[in-house]
Amino acid sequence: MFGQLFKNMPDVVKNLLIINLLFFVAQNMISTFDYYFSLYPISSDFFKPWQLATHFFMHANIPHIFFNMFALVIFGSQLEKIWGPKRFLTYYFITAIGAAFLHLTVNYIRLISLESSLPDDIVVQLIQNGPVQYYNPTYNEFVGMYHIPMMGASGAVFGLLAAFGYLFPNTELMLLFPPIPIKAKYFVIGYAAIELYLGVANNPNDNVAHFAHLGGALIGILLVLYWNKNRNSFF
Repeated sequence: MFGQLFKNMPDVVKNLLIINLLFFVAQNMISTFDYYFSLYPISSDFFKPWQLATHFFMHANIPHIFFNMFALVIFGSQLEKIWGPKRFLTYYFITAIGAAFLHLTVNYIRLISLESSLPDDIVVQLIQNGPVQYYNPTYNEFVGMYHIPMMGASGAVFGLLAAFGYLFPNTELMLLFPPIPIKAKYFVIGYAAIELYLGVANNPNDNVAHFAHLGGALIGILLVLYWNKNRNSFF
């Protein structure tokens, strides 16, 4: 069954899947791989420009890569079939990098605001010591925002969801929890609303890059609207 599924995948989706899996294997075999290719905050000494183009091939664990790749295959395959490989690949990269820019921007604004509320000597100590556990939640938040990188294809995946919800608004999707059908347009809108709430809530214990998800969806829907401005075809 899986062999047939892989054989029927369009070329770009298939190659993206393979690249993600190869990166995941490398992450688990090379100890410094995460350090070089995950996306660090732009104010961090560990930030490198090429991380903008590599972080979305990186994943933290098996569930992380499984759900992202599942969405890539399910939604990406359909989009590549109607757009063609060149437009699909362009869309995937633009949404992934756009998601990263929004995440970096929000992270930088929050980090500057947090830094201004802390004594200079504490800031230097937190930057030098790296991810050390402190009893002060503000210190923990600063350390997390400065030192912990972002990784994953979720920004691009949310771009795919946005495009699918726009082009196939009445297609019914089956939720896992609870197992009920829902139209694609309502699923995308509801998911985006949850991500916005969680992003604004800014829970220090939440390590999900919600604004990267929103960035991918926002850039994606703007790009789809531009490409589709002279058409009114929906499915």
